[in-house]
Formats: sequence, C-alpha cells, structure tokens
Amino acid sequence: MANFNKVILVGRLTADPELKQTTTGLSVCSFSIAVNRRFSKAAEGQPTADFFNIVAWRNTAEFICRSFRKGRPILVCGQLQNRTWTDSQGAKRYATEIVADEVDFVDSKPDGAPQGGGQGEGQQYTPDAYGAPAYSNRSGDHQANVDFVDVADDSGLPF
Repeated sequence: MANFNKVILVGRLTADPELKQTTTGLSVCSFSIAVNRRFSKAAEGQPTADFFNIVAWRNTAEFICRSFRKGRPILVCGQLQNRTWTDSQGAKRYATEIVADEVDFVDSKPDGAPQGGGQGEGQQYTPDAYGAPAYSNRSGDHQANVDFVDVADDSGLPF
C-alpha cells in the first residue's frame, strides 16, 4: 500500500513570523495562517476561517521571516505531522501541524515589503542550459553564418 501525506493551503498569516534557532543552530519558524472556508452560515454573514499551525525549517524558515508579514497571503505546501510531549506539569500534550516543504507568494509584493532573494518573487530562474543559444559570427557579417555549412546532398545523413 502506498503512503501519501500532502497538504496545500492558501491563507493569510495571523501574526508576523519569528525566526528562531535550535540549540544546534538550525533555523526554525512557527506561524499560523487563517484559511477562509468556502461557505459560511447565512445567518452569520461573515466568512468563517480555519486556523492552521505551520512550522518551517532551514532556508524555508529564513525565506518566510524575510518575506512575509501579518495579513499577507501565503501558499504553503507540506505534510501533516502529529507530535506528543509531556509538559512541565507532567501532562501529555498533543499537537497537529503542517511542516512546510515549499512556500510561495500569492499576490504581488506590496510597496515597502522587505526585499529578499527568495523564491517566487516574480523572477523566473532559467538555468543556463535552457537559455537562448549563443551563435558566433567570425566574419562580422550578421547576414552570413559561417558556423553553418549548407549540405547539398543529405542522403548520407543518419536522420
């Protein structure tokens, strides 16, 4: 049997994210987002929201803290995780949270937003291998391509 654990959410941050470091020096960021439900009760007239706790690690945590603020929409892809621990009074505690694998912007960056070199800022990364080919023209004449040779008889070509 195959296993599958994938969560994709789009919501708004409920508070400014805060970057922390573990004792071993790993960056970690815990935050929550509010996701509006598709339907609300007609009597209430207000959309209802669900609140999800999210934790991000390493570069993803640093990117979130550098690029997002309270109220800003965010897209989070990750997996659902359950944790248990014993608190200082000896009671067993449980938490369900989303561990973020990927985050991205949902809207364009507002004026005055922090600058970051992170992912998804409207800049598209294209590896050099996929760029436009660079042709050289040794003769200096842009009309003639001396790098290419016309083949009169193509019967000897393998394709």
